[in-house]
Amino acid sequence: MEGGGTLMKYGSIVSLLVVLLALWFRSPQNMVLDDRLDTVLSSLLRAERKVGMNNVARPRVAVGFGGCVDLIVDGVSLLKKIGLPPTDQPLHHDYLENAEQLAQSFAYFFAPGAAAERFMLNDTLFSELVEGARDLPGNRWSVGGNAPVMAGRMATEGCDVLLGGSFSPDFTDVLSQHITVAGDVVEEPDIHLILEYPSGASWGHYTSRRANRYIIHSDDHNPYLSSMEEFAEKLENFRPDLLVVGGLQMMDNFPFQSGEREALLSRLAELLTSSSPQIGIHFEMASFVEETIMEDLLHYVIPHADSLGMNEQELPNLLSLLKGSNITVLSDPNPRVATVLDQMREVYRILNQRYKDDSAESDTNSGMNKPLTRLHVHTLAFQAMIVTRGSQWKNTMSATAKASLTANRHVCGSNDIDPNKARLIMDDSFSVSRREGSQRIPLQESRPVSCWDEDDYEICVAPVLVCTEVYQTAGGGDNISAAGLVLQI
Repeated sequence: MEGGGTLMKYGSIVSLLVVLLALWFRSPQNMVLDDRLDTVLSSLLRAERKVGMNNVARPRVAVGFGGCVDLIVDGVSLLKKIGLPPTDQPLHHDYLENAEQLAQSFAYFFAPGAAAERFMLNDTLFSELVEGARDLPGNRWSVGGNAPVMAGRMATEGCDVLLGGSFSPDFTDVLSQHITVAGDVVEEPDIHLILEYPSGASWGHYTSRRANRYIIHSDDHNPYLSSMEEFAEKLENFRPDLLVVGGLQMMDNFPFQSGEREALLSRLAELLTSSSPQIGIHFEMASFVEETIMEDLLHYVIPHADSLGMNEQELPNLLSLLKGSNITVLSDPNPRVATVLDQMREVYRILNQRYKDDSAESDTNSGMNKPLTRLHVHTLAFQAMIVTRGSQWKNTMSATAKASLTANRHVCGSNDIDPNKARLIMDDSFSVSRREGSQRIPLQESRPVSCWDEDDYEICVAPVLVCTEVYQTAGGGDNISAAGLVLQI
């Protein structure tokens, strides 16, 4: 027994020595990376806190349109459960009619890790998918739709919100007390199926390059913007500081009768132009694949917005159409900073040139259309904003920092950011443009938000502490855009 005790004693000493040696020989590179993340995080938090909302009236924001219930599942698990095998033909489809098209479309976006949203014409197949998702372990239900998600974030961040949408009583019960709903009551809310997947997920011989989601819906309420009339009525007395429009991708490839969609968007244009010129109008882009609706947006909506929000897929999509080319369905899901900034400059330049041309051609246009004064692009690795100097948008540096922090908070599912569950994937320095000889800006851990002036605008870029233990990607863009706007109104 004495010998056994001696062995245990020496065993404990050996274990302790192993731990001490592991700490002693811990990779200096890992220690530097940990310190770097801590410094970037504390610096971003300091930048966010520079602008507080204490001792001021709560900003008033009106957000439309629509809403749904999201059923969130692991995408690969659901496809396996319903017996849908991986396809050898990844293909883009504007909408889905059968299981084969679902497999092809999912594979097309899954491998690069690009976000996508598609309308399913086949009600029977959609119901089968929903029933399969209901029984899948780990599924979650949440409030969904661009407008309710943005409204929820803005209420959380200290705003009073008027939300335009048609919801069930159960739906409205879970909304913040700072949200007032304008719209009809519906008995059963539409379900949107969110197929989430992490980075490195496998489906057959496909492996996802980054975490993202593929959204399927068979929504036949939200495309009609049914809450718009009541929303417009309540808007006058609500007197918002900001008007936000989102959810219009529900109209994409929806089987409207001839002229129906144009009539709805024309009514929306009237609502936007009837609001006070002092009220900022933000339009949140989404996954549009139908060229005709993009052209309608360029005619009815975008000219009346002075702020636009979008991701790394939607930016080149819009730019391509503005330059007279076809829509780009799939773009680089991890673009370089210089590429995104060049695309942002082009969108800013083209839209403002259109505004000048329209104003010069018609006196009646005066006050109806707006110049673009704010452009926010959110990517996995970084946030970028262009804001016109002297415009109503303020606190751009702090807003960019807040957008960055919100990306981590939402995707990780926690308000407290854990550096052990994050990483920086933005380069240590970035070029401000792809043009030869362009300035390079180093990422400074103690001042991670880089801001500089160009032409008539300011640009700010902030790195994102990318969440490594993903809770949810769906709704990320809406939360990020909403959080950035809160500090700028």
